[in-house]
Amino acid sequence: MTQSRPPLILNFDDSVTLENIDSAVHIPLQDWQESIRFGCRWPRFQQLVAALEPQLAVDYGCVFTGSGDYHHLTHLLLQRQVKQPPFQLVICDNHPDNMRYPFGIHCGSWVYWASLLPQVEHIHVLGIGSSDIALGHAWENHWRPLMRKKLSYWNINVDTGWLNWLGAKDSSRRYNDADGLMTDFLSRFRSGSWQSVYLSIDKDVLSPQVVNTNWDQGSFQERHLNELIDACRGRLIGADITGEVSVYRYLSRFKRWLSAADGQQEPSIAEALAWQQRQNQLNQRLLERINGCWN
Repeated sequence: MTQSRPPLILNFDDSVTLENIDSAVHIPLQDWQESIRFGCRWPRFQQLVAALEPQLAVDYGCVFTGSGDYHHLTHLLLQRQVKQPPFQLVICDNHPDNMRYPFGIHCGSWVYWASLLPQVEHIHVLGIGSSDIALGHAWENHWRPLMRKKLSYWNINVDTGWLNWLGAKDSSRRYNDADGLMTDFLSRFRSGSWQSVYLSIDKDVLSPQVVNTNWDQGSFQERHLNELIDACRGRLIGADITGEVSVYRYLSRFKRWLSAADGQQEPSIAEALAWQQRQNQLNQRLLERINGCWN
């Protein structure tokens, strides 16, 4: 495999193994797992930012963050793109990650904070099949980025008519299936003037037929990710992949309650190991494609 930039593993949970890729950079972060996983208060998040600063100074490639419980680490990576011209943030996720969270930042709220970054021109969340954006959860979504036309939900069979009341009808597009969604998005993408793209993939957007994750999953197939990555050729300024499977029991009762309330599925250790093997095989295929797309 030709690699223009070394991939980076932020290793909180030992879930990522990139075999036969000697250039991969590993940063051991297991001691941070309890405090960062799922969510954390801003002072702790900033401590992690400071701790990683010297190690992230290199021109790294695709970043692997482990379980989807760490998707808020994308915000940390986006902050580092401050010198880039404004770019499009394209996210593949079964969830909007734009939910209200009053205790700091967490894996389901980070998109709101990303929308406040001046270098992020627009955010597209592709593949949402979760009821998180349906009427019953409308109040939990941050409305501001949707009303400001800075965030678009590209969903599959979720009724988001409530956005009409906010004057944000165009901030959500509904499709019958993943094929229709990706065809329309790529048509707009290729005909648009987007010069720079940051790509963030949460593999819970994929059908369980492809891989298993800790979270409820969407209906994308691997080919949908491949088509999207290929369309980014020459435009990609950064990328990360999350959505691995790992088993962890929080010491904090509060975090145990939060994870249970979100309906996370906890596999057995044997299941987790088998799922991780399939996940890592997929990671290497996605990485090979991403490595051919750097700006």
